[in-house]
Amino acid sequence: MTFQTVKNKKTMKNFWLCFVPLFVAVDAVGVLPMYIGLTHDLAHSKVRRLLYQSIATATLVALAFLWAGKALLTLLGITVADFMIAGGILLFLVAMSDLLTTDKIQRRVDMESLGAVPLGVPLITGPAVLTTSILLLDQYGLVPTALSVILNILIAGLLFYFAGPIDRVLGKTGAKILSKIAGLLLASIAVMIIRKGVFTFISVQ
Repeated sequence: MTFQTVKNKKTMKNFWLCFVPLFVAVDAVGVLPMYIGLTHDLAHSKVRRLLYQSIATATLVALAFLWAGKALLTLLGITVADFMIAGGILLFLVAMSDLLTTDKIQRRVDMESLGAVPLGVPLITGPAVLTTSILLLDQYGLVPTALSVILNILIAGLLFYFAGPIDRVLGKTGAKILSKIAGLLLASIAVMIIRKGVFTFISVQ
């Protein structure tokens, strides 16, 4: 087995280790009912344009945060352990909010900027995605994290593209159940991040 093969396998493993937490953080299935509610009265052409706008906005914001987020932490003197603990707590609160409430945002929105806000940010790329991505960046590197972010956002976009048929198959109850399961997984991931942050903090003291 060559060095390049080993390196490729490690990169692929890191990619999947990044993909799963980000898939849970994006929670495209949980966002789907909100997306349908926000766009159901709009013309098909308008919905298509908003979808493209939301995917572009979500991707740009997520990648910009990946590029500048760590430098910002260094500038502010925030250690990885600090961010893991704070980020884990934030993820836990986001997860609990999703578990205990039915709406991720309020329904008063500006239809002109609907694609960018709230569809792109914070429904697709929200606090959970930003926090998870910066934590994964430190653990697994830029390339696996960035690819996982892009792929998960594209999956969300594909899901929204087929929102009508999916909604008819799942129904409101099915979508809510899947969203709650995703929220529970996200809460578990948050606890794991807090635990690792505490151990990291203790080990460097």
